[in-house]
Amino acid sequence: MTTTSKSKLLLFLLLALILIELPIAGKYFAVANTLIHEVGHQLSSIVTFGKAHNIQLFANTEGVAYSSHRFWIGQFITSLAGYIFASFMACTFMILVYKGKHNMISILLLVILGLSLIFWVRNLYGFFWIITFSIGFVWLLLKAKARVKENVILFLVSIIFNESITSAFEIMYMSFQTPLHAGDAANLGEITYFIPTQFWGLLFFAQSLLFGWIAMRRFFPFLKLR
Repeated sequence: MTTTSKSKLLLFLLLALILIELPIAGKYFAVANTLIHEVGHQLSSIVTFGKAHNIQLFANTEGVAYSSHRFWIGQFITSLAGYIFASFMACTFMILVYKGKHNMISILLLVILGLSLIFWVRNLYGFFWIITFSIGFVWLLLKAKARVKENVILFLVSIIFNESITSAFEIMYMSFQTPLHAGDAANLGEITYFIPTQFWGLLFFAQSLLFGWIAMRRFFPFLKLR
């Protein structure tokens, strides 16, 4: 990557970080990471022989994935999967950006949107968000010039990447401040008995940093371990 490309990436990451702090537009785009997170839960429930029922998305960027499980291990893996899947996909998207494979990013996003709309998203705001986001994204792919597509995709990836880390930090913080309301970390703390919620909060944040480092070291070689 050239110096300009690195500078552009940093600029887009900064702009994305600013955008997601805005009250309405920021939360709207940040829901993309929420959807990926919840899809991670549902895919895990299916793989572990459970049932994926539905996903609810909310305007405040929160989301809920409803599933049921036959086995304890399925519940455990499904509770663990949301943040890990979101971080993994954010890392994958960044690596694809590095390789210039913007079309592959588009395909992956369309698959996630399509599966979610057909099988899982069922609440009113969830329908509103996924339909409007999908229409805008498909229009972009069909009508926009190649350079515009690449810039918008990079911006979306930057939002997802930032959110994958900041949301993991938030759950870690909540695991210490309000552990009973710390989402997936609280669920894991409950089903693992002797392993506290705080451990899972720390784990979620640590893995988000690990995936972030894996992605960024491709752009910035000085981040590679000697």
